[in-house]
Formats: sequence, C-alpha cells, structure tokens
Amino acid sequence: MKMPAEVIREGELEKRSDSLFQLWKKKLVVLTKDSLSLFPDGHKRAKGKELGFGSILKVDCVERTGKYIYFTIVTKDRKEIDFRCPDQSCWNASITMALIDFQNKRAIQDFKSRQEMEQAAGAQERRLARAP
Repeated sequence: MKMPAEVIREGELEKRSDSLFQLWKKKLVVLTKDSLSLFPDGHKRAKGKELGFGSILKVDCVERTGKYIYFTIVTKDRKEIDFRCPDQSCWNASITMALIDFQNKRAIQDFKSRQEMEQAAGAQERRLARAP
C-alpha cells in the first residue's frame, strides 16, 4: 500500500480550460514533494489529476496584473497548462521551489547511481586484469 505523500501546501488555484472558450475554473490543489494534484470543484473526494514532477519541465511565463499572478506549467512533452492565483498567494513560487527540490534530489540520485556503476565496472576490470 502506497503511503500518502506529505502535503507542502493545499489551496485553491484557477486553471484555464482547454476548451474553445478557455474559461478559468477553480481547482483544489494539493502540492507535495513529488507532485501537484488538481481536484475539480474543490473536493478531494472527486477523482483528481496528478502532475508528477517527473513529467514537469518547468514553471514559466510568470506575469503579474493588479489582481492575479499568471503562470504556465510546461510538461516534458511540451504541453502548457495555464494557471492564475491571487497576487499575494505566491502559488507559482511554492510550485517552483518544490519542483527545483525534486529535480535536485533526482540529479543527486542519478549521479550516485552513475558513480556506483563506474566503481562496479572498475572493480570488474581489475578482477579480470588479475585473472590468469
């Protein structure tokens, strides 16, 4: 059984729909160290959409107006998802910091894995070199 992730932040964001009219729809958003989950109509009971940080390339296009901050999440397959939040809520900063933390941890894991593989390959070469 998968343990629920620790919630960094929970609250409301508006997401621009993909429909022809591109209406702004309120979503309940749950930010964890691994993902951003979006729930329709502000209810966690409903089936949500999870954007895992492994599939997110960056948070981009931050623009401030008098009332809102607009920003875009760009996925690795180049899909753009537009959001807006009240000016003082700083959701874009929270998501960006969580994404950077995730990417840094992933880079460290990848580096350690490469080091371990190189050390194992070097040990194998030394064993083969000593073999008669």
